[in-house]
This record gives sequence, structure tokens and C-alpha cells, in this order.
Amino acid sequence: MEEKCEDIISKMTVEEKVSFLVGIGMPGIFDNPPSKVDGVAGETHSIDRLKIPSVRLADGPAGLRIKPKREETGETYYATAFPIASMLASTWNKEVVERVGMAIGNETREYGVDILLAPALNIHRNPLCGRNFEYYSEDPVLSGEIAAAFVKGVQSQGVGACVKHFVANEQETGRMQIDTLVSQRALREIYLKAFEIVVRKAKPWSVMSAYNKLNGVYCSQNYWLLTEVLRKDWGFEGFVMTDWYAGDNPIEQIKAGNDMIMPGKAYQAIPFGRKDEVEEILKAVASGELKEQLLDQAVKNILRVLIKTPSFKNYAYSNKPNLTENAKISYEAGCEGVILLKNDMVLPISLDTKLAVFGTSQLETIKGGTGSGDTNPRYVINIIDGLKEAGLRIDEKLRVIYENYIEKMRQTEEYKIQQLPWGWPLIPLLPQDFLSDEDIERFASSNDMALLVISRTSGEGYDRKPEKGDFYLSDDEINLINRVSSRFHSQGKKVIVVLNIGGVIEIASWRDKIDAIVLLWQAGQETGKILGDILVGKVNPSGKLPTTFPKDYNDIPSKNFPGEPVNDPLTISYDEDIYVGYRYYDTFRVEPAYEFGYGLSYTTFRYDNLNVSSLNNSIKISFEIKNVGSFAGKEVAQVYIKAPLGKIGKPLQELKTFHKTKLLKPGEVEKIEVRLDLSDLRSFSGSDWILEKGEYELRVGSSSRDIRLRSRILLN
Repeated sequence: MEEKCEDIISKMTVEEKVSFLVGIGMPGIFDNPPSKVDGVAGETHSIDRLKIPSVRLADGPAGLRIKPKREETGETYYATAFPIASMLASTWNKEVVERVGMAIGNETREYGVDILLAPALNIHRNPLCGRNFEYYSEDPVLSGEIAAAFVKGVQSQGVGACVKHFVANEQETGRMQIDTLVSQRALREIYLKAFEIVVRKAKPWSVMSAYNKLNGVYCSQNYWLLTEVLRKDWGFEGFVMTDWYAGDNPIEQIKAGNDMIMPGKAYQAIPFGRKDEVEEILKAVASGELKEQLLDQAVKNILRVLIKTPSFKNYAYSNKPNLTENAKISYEAGCEGVILLKNDMVLPISLDTKLAVFGTSQLETIKGGTGSGDTNPRYVINIIDGLKEAGLRIDEKLRVIYENYIEKMRQTEEYKIQQLPWGWPLIPLLPQDFLSDEDIERFASSNDMALLVISRTSGEGYDRKPEKGDFYLSDDEINLINRVSSRFHSQGKKVIVVLNIGGVIEIASWRDKIDAIVLLWQAGQETGKILGDILVGKVNPSGKLPTTFPKDYNDIPSKNFPGEPVNDPLTISYDEDIYVGYRYYDTFRVEPAYEFGYGLSYTTFRYDNLNVSSLNNSIKISFEIKNVGSFAGKEVAQVYIKAPLGKIGKPLQELKTFHKTKLLKPGEVEKIEVRLDLSDLRSFSGSDWILEKGEYELRVGSSSRDIRLRSRILLN
């Protein structure tokens, strides 16, 4: 491969080298010609005389994002909608996520796309980030391990994965100009760590540099980040591309080690002070400002990857991926990611239960977020249909009331569904409290139980708000909960709340009013079917929280989100340093609503027989988990480390590894064995990693605050 790359580069003109490093512009947008695959996000230049084809790049983290309808053929090209990334992380199941990656890779290849612009790997620093649904977790180990499984799955299909957004891109507000100020320690231990795990374990074909500045320098122009850390420290062998229209200087991007500038023709979208990147780079080479050797290295980095792509191999893609089989994988992953937050002797429910379903999202079920994380599937099973498919007895009169209400409200100007400039839908949340007291009383009398759906959506380009109707429930949502729970409880009947959401919301103030809470997330096209099978007990929920749910927004550690000045932020300082998520709540004794790693089951598990031993430069940890309940189920065992007091401060505990059991029948035991490298116990101090001496406590638990087994090991 190296010889082939060298041979191709030796035959390229300077003009060809430069054009090879810059995309063709957004396909089909502005005055750019459309791609063969309508809806892809970007495409590279071909060099016909050297038999170098163009390659196609498409979103996204919850499934391949292409346009389903093509006028020239009249056919449809649907792609499977998978659960959002936060839900994939909630599975804590690397095998399931790898199968998701394989399914998305299959569709990527068979639809003629070469590189998938996913996974997205930023940290849930603040619950209001509009793209948290595209990201995995507040913890870098969980994020990195799940993302590595996803990348392995995608790339097993002969197409590439592009890990993004590198690095510290934890907000949408001011994302193209914000300067992220973060310490070296927080970078190394939190924000870079997840990317490091993926690069070392999964070897992604590409990495996408982020929009933001990092400590004063744009990520796409940051030599330390892209060359010193990514290539020299971690051994990355793929190529780096910019986020779309990122940075302000293409010459500095090439110098820093950013190989490809995407999507090309930035002046079309950002006219102020932006020029044609190809012209700028050619002038820099001619003047000696940019050495041709740097061009050659960037071209080689890209060629090494492109030679492996289906387009380069002239693969005859079918346009017929296995959508039926992939739908089953989407369903399986969603089932494993549902989290049972509360269950006061309610779930599972019997099939003869008469169910009154409240909330407009029973019909307008949200499959995922908007933006580049969106998908175009051939169907979405909404919640009401999923409940019916599971065999539940739904109150049809109430369903018709909601159907008519939605139709009427969507015709009004205030609540009309709109299309944003890039084609993304804007769906205003409808008022929920429109039923009369008499209506609710009547439905309480004629049904055995109430189910109330609360939904939220968010997307690329904007952040959420710490206000009613977003992080907090709106007044009309609270009123509906109060009125439904009062009427049903007065007749001795239970109330379930289902959360069809993409990110954290406030729960603590209203959870005592209802009897069960199911965190359904946004589970893709199978959302309704997944919920139905969970409620009736066909599937035992086994998801665990990948991010902390605080009692109140004022409890979160990232106090200064989204930066300064507030209305148009130019800087954001990560003042909480390494104390992100549970590291903060546990260390500073702030009680959350639901802790990191939390999740209930229809059964119970017992942890036994912890054994810990040192083996050269690693630690061997073994223990047993027994299902001591009456339902078959899966458990997620989490291994945390509590470090000794040393030279530098440490969080109370940190997740180091985890294991999800197989499906355990009642009475069945699984023996688990995991290993930790001693390097996993290091902290970053000054300019290097250090391993403090002393006594470390190994803590094995069902969540970060439900520790079942403890042991200690002394490091001299």
C-alpha cells in the first residue's frame, strides 16, 4: 500500500494534490452538482487520469443519512433508524453495539457511501447540549468502549468510520467561534480519553477535527492536538478531516496535520472573509509558505484510506441493504437500552389490562434528534401502535381524541411543522393539558391504568434551555400529570410515565406523583414496538444510565454554560476541570435524582465471591452474579476505582471497566472476569501520566452509588 501511494503521489501535479485535499462543496447545494448518492454530506475530487475516484461521505450516528427519494429513478432508498447514541451507551453492551455498527456499515456500503461520519464522541458535560443525543456518555471509558465497538462493526463491512468532533465540542451555541478553555489534566483524563480508546482499540479510518478553538487555537489548526497527540502519542494512521466549514485558515490546517478540508468551497456558505481554499493553498505553495512535502504527507494519509474504500475498488453497490435484518438489530439494541427508573409494583403489566394513554407523543413519537444525526427510515412504529402490537388493550376513544387534536393543532400557524434551511424539521411541542376533568374522570373509570408520554427533541445547531418546556416540564405537562394521577389514584389505579426524550430532564419534583417511569429515549424506527414488549414483560429492561440525572439544573457542575458573553459566547471555561458528571456528584456529595449507572430490572441480582490479584502490569478481577429473582434478565456490573490520597486530587471514584451479563434465568449464575492495566489507574499531572503509590479500593456495583463488592490492592 505504501508503495502504491508513493507511486500515485509521484504522478500528481501540485494542482491535483491540492484539489485532492479539498472537498467538492456541499453536493447538490448552492451551485454544486448533486452526488450519485443524493443526500450525502460531502464528496472528494476524483483524478480520472490516475484512476482515483471520488469517495462519498455521509452522516450519521443513528443510521445512514441519505435522501430516500430520487427523482431520476422514482425509487426509494430508505435507511434504518437506529437508537440514538445515548441509548446505545445505555445498553452497556459492546457486542450489541458492534452489531449495530455492522448493520449501518452494510447500508453505508450498499448505498454507495465510503465513509460514515460517525460515531460522535463528545462528553455529556452539560445536559443542555443540543447534540447530547448523538453522544454517548458523561464518562470517557463508557463512551470510548461503546464507540470502539461501533467503529469495529462499521469497518468490518469494508467502509470507514469517522470519529468526531475532536475535541471539546460540548455545545452548539457559538460552536464555530467558541474558545474552549480546559486544563491539560481534564483534556487528557476526560475529553481526549474517549477518543484515545477508540483510536487504539478500533483504528478508525478517519477523525474529524472540531469547530471550536482549544485554548486559543482552532482544533482544525492545532498542531499539538492533531500531530503531537493524535499521531505521535496514539499512533493514529488514518486521515483527519475538518468539520464542515471549520477553522479560518486552510494553510494552517494543513500545517497542523488536518489532511482534508470539508466540504470545500467555504466561501459559498460563509462569505465573510472566506476564499476558495484551493486557490489559497496553491498560492501558499507557490510562495514557499507551505512546503510541498506537507501536501505529500496529507495526500498519503488520505490515499492510505481511500485505497480501501468500495469506490476505489469499483464495488458494484446494490442499493439493496438488508433492511429487514437490520430492523431486528435496531429493535434488539433498543430493548437493551431502555432504562426502568421507577417501578412501584406496576410493571410488567398483564395483557388484559385496559390502558388509557395520554400525551401527544403516543402518535407523534420521536425516533431521534434533528440535524446530521437524523435518519430517513421506511417506517417508524409510534408508541400507540407498539402497545397495540404487544397485545395491550388501548382505549380507542382516547386515541381518537388525541388524533383529532393533533391534526387540528398542526394546521395552526403557531404549531405548524416547519422545515429548517438544511431540510431539518422543526416540530413545536403541542400543549398537553387540553382534556376536561370530566374526560379524565371518565377514562379513569373505564380503564385499569394510565400511561402518560412526555417527549422532548433537540438537534444540531442549537442548545436546549434550562426552562419550563425543555429541561423542566411545562406547566401544562405538570397539570396533566397532576390531574391524571389524582383521578386514577383516587380509584386505586396506577400511572406510568414514559420518557420519549433525547437528553436529561428534571424528574425529582414530580416523580412521587406517579408509580413507574420508563426512560424510552429515542429508539429509532422500532420505538413503539420496543416499549410495548418492555411493558408486557416480553423483554426485561436492562439499560443503565450513561449520564447523571440531577435533581435540579442548579446542581450541575458546569455552571458557566454556554460561556461568555452569554448572548454570543466567545469563550467557555471548563472550570469544573475533571469533575464531570458522577465524578462531581460523588466527590462533593451532591445527591442526584438518578445516579450514573442506575437502572432497575424486573428481577434482582446478587453479587458474590470477589477475587482480586496482581498479574505483572495488570489487575485480575473476578466475581459472580446470580439472578435471585423470578424473571430472566441481564445485569450490568460496573467496576470503579477509588484512588488513595496522593500528590494530586482525585474524584471519589472512577469507572474503569464494565461487563453486561448474558440473559440469566432465575437461579442462574455467571462468573465474570475482567482485567485492568495498571496504566488505567494513572492520573495526568503537569506534562505526564503518573501512577500514585498507595492502597486502591476496587468497587464492583450495580450503579455508581450501589456498590455491592469491595476489595483493596496495594501498589508500592
